[in-house]
Amino acid sequence: MFAIATKNFVKEVDDGGLLIPVSSLNDNMELLTVVVKHKRSRFWQKPKYLPTDFTLNDLLTGDSPITPTVLDIDFIKYSGTYGGGMEGSVDASFAKVNLNVKGEDSSKLQSSFGSLKKDEVDVPKLMRESKGRVLDMSHSLIQQTKEKQKNVFAIVKERIVTTQPCSVIEVVQQRGFSANLPPQILLTENGKLSKDSNVTMEIPPHTTIAYGIIELEIKNDGQFELCVMSGGGFEVDGHSKTSLLCASAPMNNVIQQELEKLKDHFQQLSTLPASTRSSLLHHITGLMQEPAAVCALQNVVQSHTDAPGFYRNIDTAGNCRLLEQSGAEEPTQSPVLTALHLVVSALEGKKNLPDDCLPVLSVCCNPATLQTLELLVQCVSGTREASLSSTALPDDDYEKTGHIFASCNVSLQRDSDVLRVEIKHEPGNYPLILCIAIKSLASLACGC
Repeated sequence: MFAIATKNFVKEVDDGGLLIPVSSLNDNMELLTVVVKHKRSRFWQKPKYLPTDFTLNDLLTGDSPITPTVLDIDFIKYSGTYGGGMEGSVDASFAKVNLNVKGEDSSKLQSSFGSLKKDEVDVPKLMRESKGRVLDMSHSLIQQTKEKQKNVFAIVKERIVTTQPCSVIEVVQQRGFSANLPPQILLTENGKLSKDSNVTMEIPPHTTIAYGIIELEIKNDGQFELCVMSGGGFEVDGHSKTSLLCASAPMNNVIQQELEKLKDHFQQLSTLPASTRSSLLHHITGLMQEPAAVCALQNVVQSHTDAPGFYRNIDTAGNCRLLEQSGAEEPTQSPVLTALHLVVSALEGKKNLPDDCLPVLSVCCNPATLQTLELLVQCVSGTREASLSSTALPDDDYEKTGHIFASCNVSLQRDSDVLRVEIKHEPGNYPLILCIAIKSLASLACGC
């Protein structure tokens, strides 16, 4: 509840910027607090930020602490109300398995943070004071963090703080979940989820709701630099700073690599019975007309899928988990739900694809057009061009196809008898997610 309120706040005041929402009231977010940035397994996933109980001074050698100059700035006065209703459902037959998944959500969240201020470290002065200082590399936090290559140290350089008592109010109603699954799989709580809640959270003054960080580049001997313009990390085998940072690969190569990693998932979709694929394609393309419906379905499916990688492991009710009837304690990865999860995860509105992309893509979800779109995906991820004869589309479909790719920062250009694609250098991962979505839908349409 608090985490949702802070995420909404950051999206409104600094969408796509550097502020990070605080996810827990227990987080100690003083200036110079050490935060561990954990890079995710898939590059398009946002990193996780794990605040620690230590400050930069706790990790320094010597007895002289760094005392940075702090700027105290009036920020804004903020209140916001968010809410709405969502509904999604899918019915399909999966080779001796009947699947029926339905979900409805109605929620309202009101955040009244009042007048906010920003505490900000004088970074140039901090850089001067930290020059020549050395970290204690034997400190347990450094030792444990350094073990994982995806971890990066950072410190809090600014924070947004409440100045008065404020509140967050949430009203939630959830209704109507059901799932018919194979006999070897049991859904606890009889497959039904019902939840009503009306919660008010009083937030005290001086509570941090968002913060900004500056990363550290750390040498093996404990020397460090504040990375003002680039990412940080730990030195590996005495290599220089330039070797710490991964060179940016061309986007088409990155897309090609990620699609290769998901090849087995696409294969799983394409080998489902034809009637199952046809039913799924029909229902999912219907939901794509309303992105909120895809989001609602994604929330339900996600609650009952425990899969690695770009899937997320969330248990909505705490006990609505898929278990083997034999009594296994670990969740079972049902091929049925895993296949469904791949599709709706890629199509989930607002988080992955632009809202105006989904409705147009839905009307192009016939087998012939999807086959052409899949050829264009091959162009995006590899050759970057194809003959117009192999991608023959009526003018109306060409216009829709151009809109789909343009909304995801990919331009299509006709040049004589060749169609060329160009990936624009824009923030975000729209080109990759679009390619995953098209490959998933084309796998369902294969042979239909």
